[in-house]
Amino acid sequence: MTSNIDDQAIVYVVDDDEAVRDSLRWLLEANGFRVQVYQSAEEFLANLRPDRNEWPGCLLLDVRMPGMSGLQLHDELLKRGSPLPLIFITGHGDVNMAVSSMKKGAADFLEKPFNDEELCAVVRQNLDRAITAHEASNAERDAIGRIEKLTGRERQVLDLIVAGRLNKQIADDLDISIKTVEAHRANIMTKLGARTMADLMRIALKATGNA
Repeated sequence: MTSNIDDQAIVYVVDDDEAVRDSLRWLLEANGFRVQVYQSAEEFLANLRPDRNEWPGCLLLDVRMPGMSGLQLHDELLKRGSPLPLIFITGHGDVNMAVSSMKKGAADFLEKPFNDEELCAVVRQNLDRAITAHEASNAERDAIGRIEKLTGRERQVLDLIVAGRLNKQIADDLDISIKTVEAHRANIMTKLGARTMADLMRIALKATGNA
């Protein structure tokens, strides 16, 4: 986790009650979090930009709201493949609904009235989770970008290297000379920015989501 990403991580608060929004913003900002508030699920969705490489964050969401409810917003985010960890704020009568949503992937729920320290701890835990996932996604995207720079033959050689084949075996598999294999291997190492075989394997595995 880098401090830069940690400093930029955002807590999104969606609640139709202005007093609650202001209270949560004050509490979270006083504890060092960056906060963006929205008065409705519709407003939040209108500002959601999944096409950009946004900073990581988590969503603090009221269950009951006019218009689109928190539960409906959760369903919509699932359809869109949003990576945001979601924390429901619930009244006593909404606990069963919140638990049901957790089974569909919601990260947590807090029952009103909640403890300020508990809320901040839950938010911190979910931001850490979001930051870890964000960094892993960036690493995978970077690895894919590097591998896409390889020629078709270099990609064949890389696949065989990852499969554990030795230079001579790769030469036999592709019907090329060992010197040609060695030249391809050197080019692959340069293009991927790999200094060692361990680096090479790590980049290749990240590109396939297996690292």
